[in-house]
Order: sequence, then structure tokens, then C-alpha cells
Amino acid sequence: MSFINASALWRPLLLSTVVASLCLTSCKKQDDVSPSVLTPLSSTATTGAVTDQEVNDWILANMKQVYLWNDKLPASPNRNLAPAQFFASLLFDRANTANPDRDRFSWIQPSADELRASLGGQSKSTGIEYRVLARPGTSNVMLSVLYVHLNSPALRAGLRRGDIITRVNGQLLTGTNYLDLLSTGDAFTFALANVTGSGAIVENGQVRQVSAVVLQQDPVLLDSVYTIGGRKIGYVVYTQFNPGLYNPNGPQTDETYDNKLNAIFARFKQQGVNELVLDLRYNPGGYVSSSTRLASLIGKNVDASKVFYTQQWNNLVTTELDRQRNGAGWRTQKFMTMPNNIGANLSRVFILTSGRTASASELVINGLRPFMDVRTIGTTTVGKNVGSITIDDRRKRIQWGIQPITFRSANAQGVSDYGAGFVPSVEVREPSVGMKAFGDLTEPLLGEAVFRITGTRMVRRAAPTVADQLPELGSSLDQKTGGGNMFIEWP
Repeated sequence: MSFINASALWRPLLLSTVVASLCLTSCKKQDDVSPSVLTPLSSTATTGAVTDQEVNDWILANMKQVYLWNDKLPASPNRNLAPAQFFASLLFDRANTANPDRDRFSWIQPSADELRASLGGQSKSTGIEYRVLARPGTSNVMLSVLYVHLNSPALRAGLRRGDIITRVNGQLLTGTNYLDLLSTGDAFTFALANVTGSGAIVENGQVRQVSAVVLQQDPVLLDSVYTIGGRKIGYVVYTQFNPGLYNPNGPQTDETYDNKLNAIFARFKQQGVNELVLDLRYNPGGYVSSSTRLASLIGKNVDASKVFYTQQWNNLVTTELDRQRNGAGWRTQKFMTMPNNIGANLSRVFILTSGRTASASELVINGLRPFMDVRTIGTTTVGKNVGSITIDDRRKRIQWGIQPITFRSANAQGVSDYGAGFVPSVEVREPSVGMKAFGDLTEPLLGEAVFRITGTRMVRRAAPTVADQLPELGSSLDQKTGGGNMFIEWP
């Protein structure tokens, strides 16, 4: 989520910076499976004001059915807590940082409608994603623009990746005021600055005036083909696994963005691309249907007969779905047979990663590894080998939405042990400020991939400067609902 009015209001209630989600294929309609674990439970009350205890009873009933660790729920949870705190009290071993398999990712939000919209790539936003950096020796902070969404107010106003923002509506940003300044009203005036190699901030007198709108975010930011040293290198920047335009009134059936990816790979195939760089450094996840499609466009010798990943649910869900679907086949997701697959021309794929590469992005990395050489460049990924579903009250009496972890995933070889993240094949740290444009061959991560492919460096790798390593306090990507999502649409 970018500059959104709601973010500061619900941010303290979020239990993680990352969520999981995934789109379960061949789900039956609710009336076909009731009563069963496939049917989200609604509130049983019919009249009167909604109380916290009613919300908590609804949360607990659903967690008992579908939560991955439903056998470890507390025997007597305190129903008198506020809903967010009550939900937190149910999560398996979440405070035990020594346990890599604890629940780090389950999520609750006061508005189920906003939760679903953000999972579908829609939120109120100016269109920029940023990191918040400390300004050494002061209480001030600044925003370093990571990227700007296509067709957004920020892009039209001239904001670009690498810009530095020091003031909002005339006020210097500090560690205590920046969230309020970015979440008050819809109109913003951003003051820009330059950063010297020593880390000094020099305001340059430029301002950008931007208004927040309800924005449908296109996750496919850039695609390019480079011909270098006899190699045809395809490059794609992809920021969320989202199949298409969000539909607030029903199932998510639009495939605009899946089709865009398919068209890109059709061009790659037509142009004879024989090396691929997939930029997932800011991709926290999304619908597994889209991750399956993307992996199916890339994988070598993959088709609908090959396993992309398998799922492990709790015993209650497993027993019920095994019964309903005549065996365990529903737990296996196969690749798709894609006419525009370029795997026949690839011996490997390079994937650019960071500490915000999660879930469905990691599913692609893990799922492709049994079939081809997957090399990662950047920094260690989040380590999200679990997924979740979105649950809301179908009667709309309760407005909350919950995103509990419901399954663990593994690849065709049974590998699931990446809870600590994927350590990069080649570590390259992105600078804190002054990032170069996506597609610039001198940009550190892309440049390293090109070097590994061709043996030619477009620019010498420089030693980090003070400005490159300014302390990071947070990011708009941490506030993106659905971050780290492998999303299974609940029937």
C-alpha cells in the first residue's frame, strides 16, 4: 500500500508485515459443500450491536476449522480482549523468535472489504512505494522512492524511482510525524532533495503535487530484451501476483495482468530470448494461480503432468477434502501447459530478490528448482513456505477480515525447508538512496545478472557509501495488505 488514508489507522492492528494467500482451484460453491470445513462460519447473532465477544467467537470458530495449527490453539482464550489482540493470542508460538516454524504471518484487519481490495491490487494511493530512512544526527527521516505505479497520480506528477522526499505539505518528516502526514487528507505536496555521498541531505527546491485516488495497481512494471555478447536476455519487473482487475462484487475472474505476462513471454519466444532475469525484489506474493502461470511460462520441460507444489493442511481440512474430492489429488498443484513457455531455450533463470521477496515469489523459486538452475541475486528472501485464506462474515454483520495461515507448501521434490528464506547465490545490496531506473544495465542487481550471463560488467561494483547504508525504519511495502500472500480464494 502506498499513501493511503487508512494505513495509519489500522497499521497498529496488523500482526505481520507479510500475509500469505493462494487461489485453490476447483473449489465448490458454498451450497455444494455445506456443512463442511470449506464453508466459512458466519456470526450466529441476528440482532443488536456487534460486540467484541461476538467477533472473537466468530474468529475462534473459524480458526478451529482451518488454522494450520488448530491443534495448538489455547484451551481457554480470553474472549474479553479486543479482536486484534484476541486474534494475536491464538497464533502459534508467534513471539518465539527461536522457532522458524512459528506463525509469523497470520493477519487481521478491521475491514474485510479493504483486505480483499488490496489483495486484488486496489487501494487508495498516490502511486508511490517507498522506504523510510533515518537522517543521521537528527530526528528527521526521509522517503526514498522505490518505484512508482503505472498510470498513477505520482507518475503523472513526475515522481520517479530514486527520488528523495524530505517534506510533506511543507513539514519536515520526522520519526513521529511521517505516518500522520502521509495519512491525512488526499492532497500532498512533496519536497524533493538530493543526497551527497557523505549522506548529507540537500533540498533542491523541487516540489511535486499529488493527490491520492483509488488505484488499481498494474504489477507488471517493465519488460525489456537486451542483446549482449550473443545472448538474448529477457527482463521482467513484477511486483504482485495478481491475475487481473479487482471485482468488489464477486469472484476475481479478470485476467488482464496474467494476459499481459503471457504476451510478454510470447514476444520473448518470438525474439529468441535464451536468458531470463525475473525481478521479484519487491514482490511480496499474491494469487498462486498467477505464480503457477508465471512458473509455467519459464520452467524447462514442464507441462500439466508435472508437479509445481503440494499443500499440507490441518487434519480436519485434509480428512474432509480427501473425502469430498475422492483422494489426495487436490493437494497437488500441477504446472500448466503454456504455448508461450520459453523453457526450451533456457538452461537457467536469474531471479532478483530482497528481504521483501516473499511467499508466492518464493513458491516460484522453490517450484522451479527441481526442473532448472535457479540463481538468485540480491539479499535473503522472507522465508514464507506457508499460505492462507481470506475469511469474512458472509452475512456482513461482522466487518472484520482474517487471513490465517492454513497450509504449508513443498515442491515436486518435497522441499519445504526455506523458513529462513533463500540465501542469494550472489549477494548484492541495493543502495538506500539514488536507485537507478529499472532496466538500466548499470543498476546493481540487474547489472550483476547481466555480468553473470555475459561476463561483461556494465559498471564497476563500487564500495558502499554512507548514503548507501542509511538506517531503514520501514517501508510502504510493509503496509501492503496481502504482502507475502499466497492467496487461496475461499469458496
